[in-house]
Amino acid sequence: MVRRRWRGHRDHSGPAGPGADGVAPGGETAGVAGWAEPGTGTTGQVPGWLQLAAGWSWRLLVVGVVVYLTFRVASMLRLVVLPFIAALLFTALLLPLTRRLRRRGMPALAATWCTLLAAIAVLAGVAVLAATQTSADYQTLVRELGNTVHDLQRWLAGPPFRFRQSSLEQLSNRLLTFLKQHQSAVAGTVLSGGRIFLEILAGLILMLFVTFFLLKDGDRIWAALVGFLSPEGQRRARGAGAAAWQALTYYVRGTIAVAAIHAVVIGFALWVMGVPLLVPLVILVFLAAFIPLVGILVAGALAVAVTLGTRGWVAAVVLVVIFILENQLESHLLQPLVVGRMVRLHPLAIILVLAVGAAVAGIAGAAVAVPTAAALVRAGPYLRGRSPGQPSPKADPQSQAPLRR
Repeated sequence: MVRRRWRGHRDHSGPAGPGADGVAPGGETAGVAGWAEPGTGTTGQVPGWLQLAAGWSWRLLVVGVVVYLTFRVASMLRLVVLPFIAALLFTALLLPLTRRLRRRGMPALAATWCTLLAAIAVLAGVAVLAATQTSADYQTLVRELGNTVHDLQRWLAGPPFRFRQSSLEQLSNRLLTFLKQHQSAVAGTVLSGGRIFLEILAGLILMLFVTFFLLKDGDRIWAALVGFLSPEGQRRARGAGAAAWQALTYYVRGTIAVAAIHAVVIGFALWVMGVPLLVPLVILVFLAAFIPLVGILVAGALAVAVTLGTRGWVAAVVLVVIFILENQLESHLLQPLVVGRMVRLHPLAIILVLAVGAAVAGIAGAAVAVPTAAALVRAGPYLRGRSPGQPSPKADPQSQAPLRR
């Protein structure tokens, strides 16, 4: 239709019209006078910028739906997903010992059993020690906390606050009664067999079960998983798997080293000040290092609260100063030196990843969120077909050869 109309316009244009080849004297293509070629995205059609925005929009929507469904499935299967991720971290920690035993001539099955039983013995010993000291020091904690509460009560009843004595006594009695009634729950000596306890027990058993087979047959399991891919897919999967495993190994070893330094420094400070519940607080500080940024704040707040309630505000201020100095030491020296740049993420990314992990699976999700994100970030370039140090396809001379021809 456009061609027929233009032919009629050319026939009546006379000598001043365009040439017979349909090109105007100025060199412009015929048909510019208000007419549009089909599919050019000009007059009468959708603008190009809107087409681009629409294309990006529906692709982002599809990606968002996939991510949402992935997190929903992970949330529903958290009793399987979380123990599996914890087993990967546990395997990254124990695998060097298993390989060392194998190099010394021990069979694979025996080396795996020795490694796993040694790890279980250490964990069980730490748990028993924490529960025993908690039960032993809990009465001391309640007694000293009661003395601190009475001192605080007398201070608030005097000038300049002059609170009512009866209200303060009622509040302090409620607090002390609550602590005495929940001694067994805090000490960990009474676990009623409820749903939370069963979930934790099932998760621990599944984690140990998966860890055993990853230590024993991890290489063969990975080879079987990538075996059905094409040769190019196998190459990418092997590169991504090696990079992700290296990130997990660096994260676990570095975090354990940083956590041990935290526990030793804080434990020594608490021991010098004579704070009760020393072993449980040290274990809590150690475990808090596995939740970046947030964990040490929670553990530090609890340790400062116990110190304030038992040893007064001077000791609490000293402990706060120690926490601040140690945090600065970790941020500027320990993390860059021990963990390295292998698993470094931006603080904003860490906060977002922690928030997503906590929203999906609570504290356990927050604990495994950062290493999971670090592994995915390290594996991403290999999944795209190139290593992090490899030049982009545009800079590849072979990829530019067809353009030169």
